[in-house]
Amino acid sequence: MDAAQAFNGDHRRHLQESQQNRSAPQRAPMRSIHTSWICALAFTSWIVPTISQAMPALARQYNVSCVACHDAFPRLNAFGESFVANNFRMPNWRQTMMDLGDERLALPKSLPLAIRAQAFAQGREGKDIDPATGPTGNASSFDFQAPYLIKLLSSAPLSEHITFYFYAIFAEKGGNGETLIEDAWFRHDDVLGSGVGAQLGQFQISDLMFPREVRLTFQDFYAYRAAGITYDRGLILDRGLGPLEIAIGAVNGNGITQNFAIDSPGYRRPDQMFDNDSRKSLFGRVGFTAGGVNVGIFGLAGQQKSAAGFAGTVTGNRDTDKRILGLDLSGSLTPRTHWFAQGIWNEWRDFLDAEPQRDFDWFGGFVGVDHVHSDRWTFSLLYNYAEADDFRGTGTVFEGIKINSLSLASSYYFMRNLKGVIEVNADLLSKDPAGPPYVGHQTREHYLLIGFDAAY
Repeated sequence: MDAAQAFNGDHRRHLQESQQNRSAPQRAPMRSIHTSWICALAFTSWIVPTISQAMPALARQYNVSCVACHDAFPRLNAFGESFVANNFRMPNWRQTMMDLGDERLALPKSLPLAIRAQAFAQGREGKDIDPATGPTGNASSFDFQAPYLIKLLSSAPLSEHITFYFYAIFAEKGGNGETLIEDAWFRHDDVLGSGVGAQLGQFQISDLMFPREVRLTFQDFYAYRAAGITYDRGLILDRGLGPLEIAIGAVNGNGITQNFAIDSPGYRRPDQMFDNDSRKSLFGRVGFTAGGVNVGIFGLAGQQKSAAGFAGTVTGNRDTDKRILGLDLSGSLTPRTHWFAQGIWNEWRDFLDAEPQRDFDWFGGFVGVDHVHSDRWTFSLLYNYAEADDFRGTGTVFEGIKINSLSLASSYYFMRNLKGVIEVNADLLSKDPAGPPYVGHQTREHYLLIGFDAAY
C-alpha cells in the first residue's frame, strides 16, 4: 500500500467517525472525495509560516466539506495542515481553473471569496481611562458587539509554485466604515528549485509559533500583542532540513499602517515608502519534535521607537533596540485533546525617554488546551500571564503589560461553518492604586461573552 492509498483510507475513516459523532438524528451523506486530490495531503514537505483561518472558498473550489481540513473551525486538523504545507492547493488544482486554451494562464472557474463574521454580547468589568485624568465616563458593563468583525478572504494558486492569499477586515470591534488589509502575501514554494520557500507581503511574525487566527477562544494570545510581533511587512524564507524546520525573516518593524512620501526628487512623485529607515527587524525559528512534543525556538532582533510624553503615551523620536527569545511547545494528550504553551522573554533597551539609559526586561506567555468533544461541542482553556516588574513605578502605561487571566470557552456547532460560543474570563490580578497617573491595572477584566461565529 502506498502513502496516498494509506492517507485516503485515513481520510475516509475520519469522515465516517465525524458523521458518527454528530448528535443530530439525521445524517446527510458526505460527498464522495476524488482520489486525484487526496494525494496532496500525503505530502507535508516543509514548514509554512502563515496558517490560514477558515476558508470556505477552498471547500467550494475543491468540492469538499469543511471537516476535511478542520477538526472544528477554525482549528486545523492534520489534513488541513498538509494542505497548507502544499502551498494552499491540491495536486489537481489545474482542474479547478478555467480551460481557456492557454497553459500559461491560471484563472479560477469562480472568484475564490469567503466571508467570516462574528457577533457577540458581552458583560464585563472594564472601562475607558485617560492616564492623566482618570475615567472618561465611557463604561459599559453590558455591551452588544454586533457585528464584532466581518472579514473577506481569498486565496488562489497562480502558477505551479506561486500562491496568493489575503483577507480584509470590515467593521472590526465597532470601527464601522473602516477597511484594513491584514494578511496579504505571495508565496513561492520552491525558489530556483532549492527547496526553499519564500513569502513576501504582510503577515504575522507570531504565526511561526501559534497562529492567532485559528485559536478557538475569543481571548487572544496576549504576549504576541504586547511584544509587537503580530502584523508587519517583510519576507520569510523557510526550509526543512532533516528533522529540523528552519525559518528566517526580515520585516520593516513598523507594522502595516504607515507610509511616507518620497518628495525629494521633485513635486508629487507617485511612489511611497512603507518604512522610514533602512534597518529591519530580523527573526528566525527552529522547530523539531522530541518525544512526541513539538518544540520551537524563536529569536528576534530589531528596533522600535522610544516612548515619550506623559505616561509614555507619545511615540518618541529615538530608535531603540529590542530583543526577543521565545520557546513554544505543543502536543496531543489524546486524538481529540491538544495542548500548547508559549513563553516570550523581552528586552527593551533605552526604551523610555524619561530614563534613556535604562533597559527593561519582561516576560509573557500562555498555556492552552483544546478538546474537540464531538462534531457538535468543543471546550478550550487558555491561561495568559505576563509580568512587567521592571516598569513598576515608572508611571507609564507599560505597567499595564502585566496580565494574569484564565479563560474557559465552549462552542456548539450548529453546522460545520456556524457555531455559537460562550466564554468566561477570570482576572486573577488585583487592582492598582488610582492615579494620577492612571496606569497599570485600574480595573479587573472579568467578562462573560456569548455570540456567533460563522464562515461561508
